[in-house]
Amino acid sequence: MPVATRRELLEAGVHFGHQTKKWNPKVKRFLYGERSGIYIIDLEKTMAGLQEAHDFLIKVGARNGTVLFIGTKKQAQEVVAEQASRVGMPYINTRWLGGMLTNFQTIFGRLKRLKELSDMERSGAFDFLPKKEVLKLRHEKEKLERNLSGIQDMEKLPDAIFVIDTKKEHIAMTEARKLGIPIVAILDTNCDPDEIDYIIPGNDDAIRACTVIARIVADAVQEGQYMAYQRMQGKAAEPEFEREPTAAPTTAGAFTADPSDEPVVKLSEEEAAWMGTSLDAGSAAPAAPEETPAATDTSANWAEPLNPSDLEATTVPDIAGPVEPEAIEAEIDRAFEPAPAEPEAEATGAADPEAEPASEQAPPETGALAGATAATGEEASVEEGEEAATSTATDTEPTSGGSDE
Repeated sequence: MPVATRRELLEAGVHFGHQTKKWNPKVKRFLYGERSGIYIIDLEKTMAGLQEAHDFLIKVGARNGTVLFIGTKKQAQEVVAEQASRVGMPYINTRWLGGMLTNFQTIFGRLKRLKELSDMERSGAFDFLPKKEVLKLRHEKEKLERNLSGIQDMEKLPDAIFVIDTKKEHIAMTEARKLGIPIVAILDTNCDPDEIDYIIPGNDDAIRACTVIARIVADAVQEGQYMAYQRMQGKAAEPEFEREPTAAPTTAGAFTADPSDEPVVKLSEEEAAWMGTSLDAGSAAPAAPEETPAATDTSANWAEPLNPSDLEATTVPDIAGPVEPEAIEAEIDRAFEPAPAEPEAEATGAADPEAEPASEQAPPETGALAGATAATGEEASVEEGEEAATSTATDTEPTSGGSDE
């Protein structure tokens, strides 16, 4: 399908050329004829040129290339800016500065300066500078924007240029040819076709004609960009290389160990008894684990309250054996029994040899019972001491009759 129809080109006036006295003989092969002193361009040649340029620009856009749109004449300024901005391409529509291509390093430095001034104004740095300095910086910024605003995002030389009116943009054409940059341009009847790589015969003076051709060029670039995007999405969607999984051996073909290959471990009698194997077996096969009753799940009963009857029934075992309650009562009674009266000693002071020592006659006292007995004895001794002191004080107190005498 052609990129443009003949009727569309006719309605836009693409077929009108310049006056016959202003023609370039090299364009004769692109002419249809002459009417009223004006050359008529062959639209078949125009459609063929558009198709060739369209295919080339698709390739440029597909490899993420840059196409510089150039059109500084009044009829092309707005068209160039609109179509280039639509596809995100740089453009020049005010004035071509000498060396924009051949001296791009200098131009790139001015582009950095333009970005710096724009950042200063955006961040509010101009508010802290004197008014005279601010006016000077803003004037510099406006001048750079007027000439370089269309290429402020261009960081390298373009991969191709699209030119409207090659006679007016002859400096740009010369620089592009020096650098070997492909040129796509509209060829009017007063232009030289030898300077153009991809020729689009047509009218470069009518606004409608420039709009139609510039739109077709921009559509070609956009189509190439879309192809590049689809290619990137396809690479992202491609699954990563996966190794083929190794087939697991089946039961029939599975490896079985030879029992004769297993190491034989000799065990001592103690080890054999501990592991539950016989010494004659001569193998280290572990004994089957003893079956233990299934552990009861206490997780659900841990929060249940304890039964007091369970606590009463619980007894703490003693190392020496259980103690009967009757024995404890007997020990308590024995501890609190009054001590037997000792026989009065003879005047000679000789002790009865047949009498047993008090320590032997006293029952053994152990533990808490001995402590209770000792405490009782101490209390008794204290009471006896108090009575003795009282009696002594009474004996030593003088009588009332003696004092009167």
